[in-house]
Amino acid sequence: MSILEAKKIEPATATTVTLGAVGEAVTIAASQLKTNTIKDAGANIIFQSDGAGTLSNVNSALGGGMVFISSQAASSSASISFTSGLDSTYDDYIFYFVSIHPSVNAAFLQFQGSTDGGSSYGVTITSTAYTAYNDEGGGSGVLAYTSAYDLDQSTSFQNITSGIGTDNDQIAAGSLQLFTPSSTTYVKNWYTRSQTYEATDYSQEYFMSGYFNTTSAIDAIQFKMTSGNIDAGTIYLYGIK
Repeated sequence: MSILEAKKIEPATATTVTLGAVGEAVTIAASQLKTNTIKDAGANIIFQSDGAGTLSNVNSALGGGMVFISSQAASSSASISFTSGLDSTYDDYIFYFVSIHPSVNAAFLQFQGSTDGGSSYGVTITSTAYTAYNDEGGGSGVLAYTSAYDLDQSTSFQNITSGIGTDNDQIAAGSLQLFTPSSTTYVKNWYTRSQTYEATDYSQEYFMSGYFNTTSAIDAIQFKMTSGNIDAGTIYLYGIK
């Protein structure tokens, strides 16, 4: 095998430089390869970047993964609503709520769905919940079913945290996973898991699950507190490919 050593190779007339014959391996010894588009031999895009670090095109054959859709940051917000991004693109969507801090002590974070693009929120929910908690002194550990947070064919907002404290270091965080929201055949299953630094200085974890009892598509989700505003925090929406 011969060796070609050069600092730069340019085509004479075309815009493509071919290294190696078909079936041969080409080794690049440098520590970096910089390009915006990687294609296979048939000129099919494997992945493409916008040049600023964001993948703008990824071949579907690469398989599944989380795809970022949007995020909203709270700033004394009465509510946070996601009125776009929930459609038939994915069968599985995840909301992550991070560093949620309330304006009113011991307020709960809640959510509800919409079938009319966010014009109204009040889809019928049936749900169940259980909790695990412990106080800072370590003497009150409990794992229990919590019927107080169940909804039974209710159009109320669903609590998904316990009562968050308003001390500067008190927050809640967790996730809400929603399945097949665009289906017009089946109900919409969901579950959520959250961790709260409570107003009473408890570490409290909530596990809640249920379904929107509707065969209409859920196309918007709203989050709010049981009282007051969402003083701070961010909610992210991802699709699962």
